[in-house]
Amino acid sequence: MPNLHLGALTRLHENLNRWREILAILIEYGFQDVVERLGLGPVGRWLHAQGPGNRHAQLPREVRIRMALSDIGTSGIKLGQILSTRGDLVGTALAAELERLQSDAPADPVETIRHRIESDLGQPIEALFEGFEARPLASASIAQVHGATLPGGERVVVKVRHPGVTERVRVDLAIMEDLVGLAERLPEFAAYRPMMVFREFRRTLLRELDLSSEAAHMRRIAAIFRRDAGIRVPWIDGQRSTRRVLTMERLEGIRISDLAGLRAAGLDLGQVARRGAEMYMEMILGHGFYHADPHPGNLLVLPDGAIGLLDYGMVGRLDARTRDDIEDLMLAVIALDAERMTELVVKMADVPNDLDSSALAWELDEMVSNYANQPVERFDMSGALNELVDVIRAFHMVLPANIALLIKVLVMLEGSGRLLNPEFNLIQAMRPYRRKLLARRVSPQRQLRKLQRVGRDLDHLLDMLPGGLIDAIDLMRGGQFYVHLDHRGLEPSVNRLVLGLVASSLFLGSALLLAFDVPPLLRSTSLPGALGGLLSAWLGLRVLRAIDRSGHLDGG
Repeated sequence: MPNLHLGALTRLHENLNRWREILAILIEYGFQDVVERLGLGPVGRWLHAQGPGNRHAQLPREVRIRMALSDIGTSGIKLGQILSTRGDLVGTALAAELERLQSDAPADPVETIRHRIESDLGQPIEALFEGFEARPLASASIAQVHGATLPGGERVVVKVRHPGVTERVRVDLAIMEDLVGLAERLPEFAAYRPMMVFREFRRTLLRELDLSSEAAHMRRIAAIFRRDAGIRVPWIDGQRSTRRVLTMERLEGIRISDLAGLRAAGLDLGQVARRGAEMYMEMILGHGFYHADPHPGNLLVLPDGAIGLLDYGMVGRLDARTRDDIEDLMLAVIALDAERMTELVVKMADVPNDLDSSALAWELDEMVSNYANQPVERFDMSGALNELVDVIRAFHMVLPANIALLIKVLVMLEGSGRLLNPEFNLIQAMRPYRRKLLARRVSPQRQLRKLQRVGRDLDHLLDMLPGGLIDAIDLMRGGQFYVHLDHRGLEPSVNRLVLGLVASSLFLGSALLLAFDVPPLLRSTSLPGALGGLLSAWLGLRVLRAIDRSGHLDGG
């Protein structure tokens, strides 16, 4: 059973109260077994005795995980939001449950917020704003938002990071890193790639704490739509913004979650859904940089009919090569081409060494057959993508984080579209881009980019190849050329083999001692031979018990 390493013990002492809070939450929601498997059993049992124990045993495991993460606070909520994009790791059921995590949090007093703004911007509130609303418009786990008016009369919102949140997050990250390090050594958690997910989570969370990153995202997306009057991205007031304060234009309109308000305004809900989807297709397929949280609360229709986009904390990025693979995959999904889907999934994902490619192809072909008879206008894109993620997880493959995030965004986008119009279909919204994709496949510009990439790769290879060959030849001449073989999972089998050989050798030696009456004798029986025989029998029983526990001869 793994134990806490020295660094973890040091942080356990430094952050004892927070450790106790997190472990108590895990135990309260029925994860005592997890605490014990992590090697924290004595601590867990003590906390279990101090607290109310598991009061939520009747709830499904996915619900208990969501509730526990919510109770942990900012770090737990953000971790859950990251995991909600990783259906390939945690399964679509848990990913869907984690989408329900809300980041609402109690608001700080207005005096605290005013002090932070004045401290960061170096001027009194009265000099910065003509008016500042004391009551916050919203308060999330990282920041809260207040309405304000600039001296020129423009209405803005001011997003202010909660005081102390950075310190709490850093403590939580240190504790989580220790827990993840323990979890990665356990077989039942290893398949979830906990350290990889943690590093992705840490990067995302630390970036989100810096409000200047959100401002940079907004400027980049605004540049994408600078010539499109139908899409509005709030402008940033750079003079009134820092890493902890973000002042931006206040967009006022009807959120697309307010169906009654949209109908009362006489808007065509189907057209709104199509325009929102086209906006996302332009970001994803046209530029490889997109707003990654398209839930209905972040999209609104402005009085002039333009679509406004809110909350730029999470964005997705696709490099040119990944974008080509994504385009190919989407075309394969639309065409129900299981063979091409198999090739692309294996190319993009991190696949296990023992992947059964033929079984994967069969599963994808079976999945495709479920959609083969659906007309294009009724094609369930989100259902197909979720099934694809389930197949990927079943074969223990792991998608790159940016591709997993894109799949989630497409699923959310279709869900938001269907909220507006039950007949909405993402495939139809993609139809104009499908023609563009097919045209771009054979465009001279794309072929030139591919040739340039190949040229750069060949140039790099030619630079390193001579030196690498010379080094390898020198090592062989000096007798220092080694081949490293990395085996996995062989230790238990090797241990059993060695123990079996020792037992059989001891048994044969003991039999010879008994046969030749080698002294000292006890009632005409060789005492060394008898003791050796008993020891060999005990060792043989240990080997048999180990095999019986594993269920097969070469199990781990």
